[in-house]
Amino acid sequence: MKIDHIKQGVPSWIELMTTDDAAAVSFYGALFGWEDDPQEIPGGGVYHMAKLEGDQIAGLGKQNDEEVQRGIPPHWSVYLAVDDAEATAAKVSGAGGQVIVPVMDVMGLGRMAVIADPTGGMVGLWQAQLHKGFDRAHEPNTISWCELITDDPSRAAEFFRTVLDVPTVEMPMGDAAPYTLLGPDKEQGAGIMQKTPEMGQMPNVWGVYFEVADCDAAVEQAKGLSATVLAEPMDIMPGRFAMLADPQGAVFGIIKSTPMAM
Repeated sequence: MKIDHIKQGVPSWIELMTTDDAAAVSFYGALFGWEDDPQEIPGGGVYHMAKLEGDQIAGLGKQNDEEVQRGIPPHWSVYLAVDDAEATAAKVSGAGGQVIVPVMDVMGLGRMAVIADPTGGMVGLWQAQLHKGFDRAHEPNTISWCELITDDPSRAAEFFRTVLDVPTVEMPMGDAAPYTLLGPDKEQGAGIMQKTPEMGQMPNVWGVYFEVADCDAAVEQAKGLSATVLAEPMDIMPGRFAMLADPQGAVFGIIKSTPMAM
């Protein structure tokens, strides 16, 4: 699906930070058919714009030395669209969160910040200028869904309602904890999930899911590309999904979505 405009509170961009950007470009290019459009970064380095038939899908870059020295593993990051990054960031502390990276300009492409909700999940804010974010989403080989996994969904939901001024909707999940949809009515691209005991000491964190045409086939292909399967394909209410780690260790999900009744 082509994306013309992204409303406040909806994921607008995802970005992989990894120890081996060349290997990551090769892996995701083989798995999803992404084309690499490398962009030189002022001061040194390369930012890889992943494209599908010319449309911007995601960003990939190399982790800086500080992250590596701190033992931060390769990871996907999520950015939520905001109309005014300064105004949004100004609400964070009062709502119980923390501004990790203050608002900054990014080469005329937009303004960004990184914040943490009161449960510790870090997420980016993106005020679009020349770069609105995704050109395409919600179709095979593009982003399907973004999700905060946290041990306190209610507290996180209250924070985002306050900071982003968007609603949250709880969905019953049978015997499991309710699932919270985050974002403008009927345009949500993100959710908040209760961390389960099986997740152990995993930190509260945002994750990404990519749409695929066939979940089982995509898992087999990923295995052949040296990915690690963290959760084998299984059926859930939104579709058939699996969890993987790329060869450098960055975790991501894939899903063959089925229509959900709202």
